Amino acid sequence: MLTLFDPLLRDLAAEPIDLSPRRFGLVAACDGGLLEVSGLSIPVGAMCRVAHKPGTTLAAEVIGFRNGRTLMMLLGDSVMLRPGARVHPEGKPGMLPVGAAFLGRAVDGEGLPIDGGPPIHARSEWPSGGLRTSALDRSPVRETFDTGVRSLNALTTFGIGQRIGVMAGSGVGKSVLMDMIARGAEADIIVVGLIGERAREVSDFVERHMHAEKRDRTVVVAVPADHAPNLRLRGAMLATSMAEHFRAQGKKVLLILDSLTRVAHAAREIGLLLGEPGAARGYPPSALATITKLVERAGNSAASGGSITGLYTVLADGDNQDDPVVDTARAILDGHVVLNRALAQRGQYPAVDIAASLSRVMNDIVSPDHQKLAREFRALTASYEANRDLVLMGAYRSGADPQLDRAIAMHELLTAFLCQFGGEIIDIDTSAAQLAALLGP
Repeated sequence: MLTLFDPLLRDLAAEPIDLSPRRFGLVAACDGGLLEVSGLSIPVGAMCRVAHKPGTTLAAEVIGFRNGRTLMMLLGDSVMLRPGARVHPEGKPGMLPVGAAFLGRAVDGEGLPIDGGPPIHARSEWPSGGLRTSALDRSPVRETFDTGVRSLNALTTFGIGQRIGVMAGSGVGKSVLMDMIARGAEADIIVVGLIGERAREVSDFVERHMHAEKRDRTVVVAVPADHAPNLRLRGAMLATSMAEHFRAQGKKVLLILDSLTRVAHAAREIGLLLGEPGAARGYPPSALATITKLVERAGNSAASGGSITGLYTVLADGDNQDDPVVDTARAILDGHVVLNRALAQRGQYPAVDIAASLSRVMNDIVSPDHQKLAREFRALTASYEANRDLVLMGAYRSGADPQLDRAIAMHELLTAFLCQFGGEIIDIDTSAAQLAALLGP
């Protein structure tokens, strides 16, 4: 029984004793979740505790300062908060807990367990903004990454260290596709960030993936949609920092962030709260810059030999592929997979629009024969979709276009190749072999 306290006692023994005076500030104003605190000068990114009522405190994060006052944003609800409440700083500003202690666990944006397990004693820390490195430290993508999804493996082949976006409107299957990839992908460590999603999806994901064989190498960081925007943003940074920590140890990491749009929404709320003007459809420049900073932290490391393969879902509001978040993500990512609502309505799952999807590193990591077959498949599907209405109305006359004739004859086979059940895993070699069997002589 006494051995249960050994980790805690070791942590206490290793922690240096702080004999400096305890500083505190006072809450001077509260506007929604934004606090103005007087008498406390601490840096942006620092965490604080606000005296709430006897025996309880509220967490807050410093997001700026103005006119001699420190601006903070609560990580919880401001109900029952009173003027003059004491605010105490805690922890190290700009640092997030990381380490092997998080493997097999599900935590929130502060790194606290939400799976009902024991407290996590992490001795390692990582900067929330990452460690800036030279552009030449990023080694090129040269190895294929097996997703376990046939359509992606064969037609938009991913590479280890690539950053890919899955773009679609709401309810088209982004989260389901990410779930398939998390189950079928081969990686040393899997870090999953569920940011701004429904609480039901969080509990379902943890139930499916944290009791399987991959549990001991999986970390889940979950911040549902009803949490404060700075906590959602902090959750995305924690997931990315966790992946960077394991990459620095030479591990091949799969980072899944669902979704990048919710991160941009959180950054937009914070930016507008600080008075930043909305630029592109209400998104302040800092919100779109947050996407770029997060995505650029993934990739291969020449120094450690490790890698972060980043998979990011991007919600296209109103199925608009020209949405500022979608456009920004598409410009910075190394590839994108577009899910089409019309294909989903026809019963094709995953509803991957092959003609609109692209992997920018595919030509560097697959054989010329594989490239040729993938281009041929794309051409056939694009030809059929472009003339689908004519074919269904009977207005097309057979023999007018040989490629379209072949596309019509093979339509059912092409569609069946793109379909896959959720629990089915098809490795990359099998996917390429099936593609060659389908289009080969």
